[in-house]
Amino acid sequence: MKIVVIGGSGLIGSGLVNELRQLDHTVISASPNTGVNAITGEGLNEALKAADVVVDVSNSPSFEDKAVMEFFRKSTGNLLAVEAYEGVKHHVALSIVGAQRLPDSGYLRAKLAQEELIRESGIPYSILRSTQFFEFAKGIAQAGTTGEEIHISSAAFQPIASAEVISVLTDVVVGAPLNGTTEVAGPVRMPMSEFIRYYLEATEDSRRVVPDEHARYFGAELNDESLVPAGKSHLGKIKYEDWFRTQLVS
Repeated sequence: MKIVVIGGSGLIGSGLVNELRQLDHTVISASPNTGVNAITGEGLNEALKAADVVVDVSNSPSFEDKAVMEFFRKSTGNLLAVEAYEGVKHHVALSIVGAQRLPDSGYLRAKLAQEELIRESGIPYSILRSTQFFEFAKGIAQAGTTGEEIHISSAAFQPIASAEVISVLTDVVVGAPLNGTTEVAGPVRMPMSEFIRYYLEATEDSRRVVPDEHARYFGAELNDESLVPAGKSHLGKIKYEDWFRTQLVS
């Protein structure tokens, strides 16, 4: 199959491109760096010509509410229009577990808008919603930092190694369209504050974690159901502490 990966140079995109090439598919890694811009439309028709599957793992450069909504509406709309013209048989998108439960988050509202455009396009599709990646620990900690304290939600979440997201996403891409949504999460449910506490201890960071039920994540307060799968989902096997040790070795 010819598969085009939009956002192919990012964390998930680059790993997915490698996995799909190892399966002997023809894979185009598409991003502004390679002359393909889903916002302006530059290079889209040429990249998607004769494509069987288009995978969108791109992300907005700005998380400001208006900017991120404009990004996902414009980029997704452009992609779907070219896909319809080229006769693409399967559109795959990566989204976020819990997006539908956090309307206070401008970022997650934008992801829901993206999902809605995909569902209404008439193109066969699959949406994989993932929980937060282990790789996000540093960024989550930084976002909650005030001085020497890090105020982090104590709500449950279920982080996962990005490599395991890539593995499930690969199966979704090469499989038949789901015409629906499936979810993937890590093996262990934990308070977000404990996840960050472990990260700080492991990196010998002296900042102090303050569990705070009112701390916001992407603009929304969380509860124990906000960011965890609802019902059956794909579960990874790698625990955070095991994954972190491999990062220190590498």
